[in-house]
Amino acid sequence: MFKQGQSSLNRDKGRVIAVTGKGGTGKTALAAIMIKILVRDNRLKVLAIDADSAISLPQTLGVNISKTVNDIREEIIENPEARSKLADTHIRTVIGSIVKQVEGIHLLVMGRPEGPGCYCAINDLLKYGIETLSRDFVVTIVDGEAGPEQINRRVLQNVDTLIIVADTSIRSMQTASSIRHIAQAGEAVRFSQIGLVINRMRGESRAIVQTAQQMDIKILGYIPEDENIMKYDLAGEPILKLPDTSPSVIAVEKILREIGLGI
Repeated sequence: MFKQGQSSLNRDKGRVIAVTGKGGTGKTALAAIMIKILVRDNRLKVLAIDADSAISLPQTLGVNISKTVNDIREEIIENPEARSKLADTHIRTVIGSIVKQVEGIHLLVMGRPEGPGCYCAINDLLKYGIETLSRDFVVTIVDGEAGPEQINRRVLQNVDTLIIVADTSIRSMQTASSIRHIAQAGEAVRFSQIGLVINRMRGESRAIVQTAQQMDIKILGYIPEDENIMKYDLAGEPILKLPDTSPSVIAVEKILREIGLGI
């Protein structure tokens, strides 16, 4: 269908960091704050990938998108003229053409199929997008689907660091444990680093620390409850505008240092 050329698996590339966890734990907010810090003062060239079919990252970043990876898939299926045109184009060029650039952020959005059916085709396109586009960026931040599905399907196989987000609820820790188990399974993707971030912390929680120890997973950091995030969400303001003095921003700066992206 597309010209794929030589495999880009053996290549020099920047850091690729994926954020996942149970839905509602704040993984998209974490991804957005990481992006905010990394592009601050034009510090780094960052690719942001919204790999979640909920399509939350663009709104969180305040970026309007016009086309998604799934839109390309729909064109191939439904439009013979577009299919013929795309057939002679390298897939890297096709996917790269829908990357939206705003204020130092380069954003690629997976999108979601409008009807029922398997996500296999869109996941394959997304995997190739992560694999090929990330070579051009110092850091790639992937806001992944909630749960372990994209790890199970190896969509995130070219990720270096996997950050699993949980809050202080037992259910979110159970989901984190399931994701960690799949991520470390022999047949699954092999990550250089896997760690846990606890979001919406209120004071100290020995129970959470003990649970993480039982899971045998490193805690990369804690993010306290931040009234600024709640205010921005209610007002529809992008997290990129959060003050640098916000507790969540300060906490994420520490997390970035912990994973080797010192600020």
